[in-house]
Amino acid sequence: MFINKIYRLLPAMAMLTFITSCDKYLDEPPSKTSSLVVTTTAHLNALLNNYVTFYREGNRTAIYSTDDADLPLDVYNARPSTFSMAQVEFTLWDINNLPDDGRESFWSGEFSKIFNANLALSYVDKVTGTDEEKAVIKADAHFIRAYSYWLLANTYCLPYTDANKQEAGLPIKLSTSFEEPVARQPLEKVYELIESDLAEALKTPVSLSASGTPRHWRASKAGVNGFAARYYLNRNNYAEALKHADAALAEYSRLVDYNTEMRYGIDGNITINAGTPSAQTVTIKYPYTHNNQSDMTDMIGWKEFLYFRMLNHESWWYMPSKALLDLYDHDHDLRYEYHIVENYSYDRGLIKPAYSYPGYIFFFKDRIPSGPTVAEMLLIKAECLARTGSIGEALTAVNTLRAKRMKPGPWVNLTAVAKDAAIKIILEERRREMPFTQRWFDIRRLNNNDDPTDDVILSRTFYPYTNAQVQTGQPLQTYTLPKNGRRFAAPLPQTEIISSNGLIEQNKY
Repeated sequence: MFINKIYRLLPAMAMLTFITSCDKYLDEPPSKTSSLVVTTTAHLNALLNNYVTFYREGNRTAIYSTDDADLPLDVYNARPSTFSMAQVEFTLWDINNLPDDGRESFWSGEFSKIFNANLALSYVDKVTGTDEEKAVIKADAHFIRAYSYWLLANTYCLPYTDANKQEAGLPIKLSTSFEEPVARQPLEKVYELIESDLAEALKTPVSLSASGTPRHWRASKAGVNGFAARYYLNRNNYAEALKHADAALAEYSRLVDYNTEMRYGIDGNITINAGTPSAQTVTIKYPYTHNNQSDMTDMIGWKEFLYFRMLNHESWWYMPSKALLDLYDHDHDLRYEYHIVENYSYDRGLIKPAYSYPGYIFFFKDRIPSGPTVAEMLLIKAECLARTGSIGEALTAVNTLRAKRMKPGPWVNLTAVAKDAAIKIILEERRREMPFTQRWFDIRRLNNNDDPTDDVILSRTFYPYTNAQVQTGQPLQTYTLPKNGRRFAAPLPQTEIISSNGLIEQNKY
């Protein structure tokens, strides 16, 4: 089991390897020497500065399982070999085969971050350094642990409600000892830990731009308040969510103006229908943020980040659903112009016969900002104000964002008179601004708040399938994830269950 494996590394972790990159963004770059004994706060800062350890989130539930994504029959039929069985299974909310998927790394990836946070907490009072330095490290570590536990709980556990409090949560790890119990604790206990860690993280004295350059791969007042706003919105606590969104925006409020700061980058040229009379070379236009897979400059430099996290898609095709595409103003919304890349299916091999379908592109082909951003804070503020009846202020907040995303014109400002109408258009704006990254979490909370008008029922039509293949010759089936379906908790990796000798139990469906 991954949890046991990583926690058995404790004796070896007295010698740590710290790897850093993009040093120009670090005020005090950690050493690049190979091994250091943990004796000072500088060593722990080096561990926490290594953002490569923390920033990726390989959450395939978020990528495939919402109404922002789709696997249209005609696209699948054009080239079935492009699509893995795991993609089919996540798209159709599978429960029987996904536990055995050997490529599932999200569980282990987030518990690895939790291990590193616990490592910092276990050493911080033993190393040399000032009390102020130690306070910063403690806040960072509690933030990392709260953030990862929240992601895990909202992927592998049922939504947190009064009815679900005693449902299976997660193994709770508070140290680097492998002797801690690995059995799943009640969901209520997991949320108590998240709130406790969040309270400690909120004590950080660090400003996001204290050095003049935002240091958003570490905890800051803006970043922690940003996550707190997300957390309380998810709990349908609009007063607390608004308070923290305002605190984050008071600390940092820079937006990217897509009218002046977005641009196209390096085009891609692909020949389609080669060897046939309809052969031609097609140019695919990408935003500049697509240009480089390994150079972190643009990613680290994205100035809207409050905390640097990215949804990471190993298969390189965020496939937007027709429902998502239809939400955009195709003529005036610059997010559609730059992030919805036409003919992207050609890049993914659908070239003979050619079949055109777009992809959603942000950073390279695999990464979308998933950490709290200034844009998200404006959307949280807008929704909280709308839900509590302050419609005019809500529209001011959402239109502040739209002014930086739309071509100038009368279409920029959203309008509404009634509360329900205001909430509806703000939720649509959330989908346009944050597709894939927040939609799974949003559907879970919308289906469990006190407003029945925003419920989301997920449904798809596709072929039947086995654990090995899609049965394209069989009649189509309808797959549905109802509002209170237990499949809102994704299956745990079977390797975790086996390696724990059954102490970790699979979700019950």
